[in-house]
Amino acid sequence: MKVIASQIRKGNVVEVDNQLYVVLTADNFHPGKGTPTTQIDMRRISDGTKVSQRYKTTEQLERAFIEDQDYQYLFEDSEGYTFMHGETFEQVIVPKGVVGEQAVYLQENMTVRLSMYDGVPVAIELPQRVTLEIAETEPAMKGQTATSSFKPAILSNGARTNVPPHIAPGTRVVILTADGSYVERAKD
Repeated sequence: MKVIASQIRKGNVVEVDNQLYVVLTADNFHPGKGTPTTQIDMRRISDGTKVSQRYKTTEQLERAFIEDQDYQYLFEDSEGYTFMHGETFEQVIVPKGVVGEQAVYLQENMTVRLSMYDGVPVAIELPQRVTLEIAETEPAMKGQTATSSFKPAILSNGARTNVPPHIAPGTRVVILTADGSYVERAKD
């Protein structure tokens, strides 16, 4: 199916020169003068090579047919990450390169959306938010206001983020999986 370059989004799979690529980022640029362009960073599915291409926003690309299904995360081993389909109980091993930097937010029994092409996992979409515990952070400074200042913290999964001064170790917080930023204190 052909689509124009400006409609390509993260997670889409496109076919370029008879090779399949999963889109990592797609940014549209509209300069004051000249032709608007779309910068697409993508990873070749066959060997994991990352490629960056620029297209005119009206150029057409071939979008591959991908099947998206919900899977439950089970565990990680040397081969990759193992997921299970909720209805068929079929297990799928997703290579570490497909999961990438998002792996730090995977939690046991978490439901994720896997994109499959001919039975091979090519992309993964985690829930937008995860709840984690603060493992380590600096103590709050007296006189520090909560409105503009943040302090560094280490989460229970080892990831780093910035949190408001009133957050202490042991507090459960909600984190955005897209960029690892603090959203709010968990309500559980």
